[in-house]
Amino acid sequence: MNELDVARHSRMIDPHLHIWGWEIPVYLFLGGMAAGVMILTSLLAMRKDERSPAARWLGFAAPVLVSVGMGALFLDLAYKAHVWRFYAAFRWTSPMSWGSWILMLVYPVTLLVALAGLTDSQAEQAAAFARRFGLGAATRAARAFAQRYAARLRWTNLAIGIGLGVYTGILLGTLGARALWASPLLGPLFLVSGLSTGAAFLMLFRLSPEERHFATRWDLLAIGLEVLLLLLFVVGLVTGGAAGKAAAGLLLGGPWTAEFWSLVVVAGLALPVALELMESRLHFRATVVTPALVLIGGLALRFILVAAGQA
Repeated sequence: MNELDVARHSRMIDPHLHIWGWEIPVYLFLGGMAAGVMILTSLLAMRKDERSPAARWLGFAAPVLVSVGMGALFLDLAYKAHVWRFYAAFRWTSPMSWGSWILMLVYPVTLLVALAGLTDSQAEQAAAFARRFGLGAATRAARAFAQRYAARLRWTNLAIGIGLGVYTGILLGTLGARALWASPLLGPLFLVSGLSTGAAFLMLFRLSPEERHFATRWDLLAIGLEVLLLLLFVVGLVTGGAAGKAAAGLLLGGPWTAEFWSLVVVAGLALPVALELMESRLHFRATVVTPALVLIGGLALRFILVAAGQA
């Protein structure tokens, strides 16, 4: 009996195989950004400083971002009618099972934390909006419950945000057959990248100067960690044998080199750091350019890693 071992898995060679398209990197990007928003809004709520109206409303951003991301993921599913099977059981060894349940936990926790952070007038606006769907009384009851357990909910929101951010990287990292993804650093890398894009998302809105400074400091910290993790990620590939060197070659002289260095390293990391330091130290007026560059870099990182990993 002859045994045939096929090592390649590429749509370019075997067209019948499914390849991940734009839906997966968009899902990973929005999930990571939602995680960053959850972490930072929790930390903002724990501060004693008065929060701006925008910062209070931004607590509702995470479930919206997750919903759009899950919509993109749903488009990629081959058997869309079977999506409910993710929630029919829980498998400890399956990252997708962990991710499915983490995503479901995002909704009740983020909504309760957001309701607890609203002022009385904002809460009335939220209840008036919910009343259109017959949920006005439920919204008031949920806010009363959230205010009673606000501190615990904030810490829970923070923990789920960290779990969501790490999961977006682990989803790729567990697919060891792809040399570019076979790294334990993808989880922490996607977490800090999500924290950076979450901070950039917050900076797009009318925060107070203190809140803007808070988001900028976290963005700079996240970018610094992201640079370090990217360096360790590439070094790990180069020193990881023939397969790792080949995967590293995709980003270091290969077909994805220009996009990686121009969009991720320069536009998404180096320029935002320079601009944020100029804004804070030279007191330049804050603009949308810096957060926009961070968001472009974060999205490009996920597109490049997903596409290059399937090359």
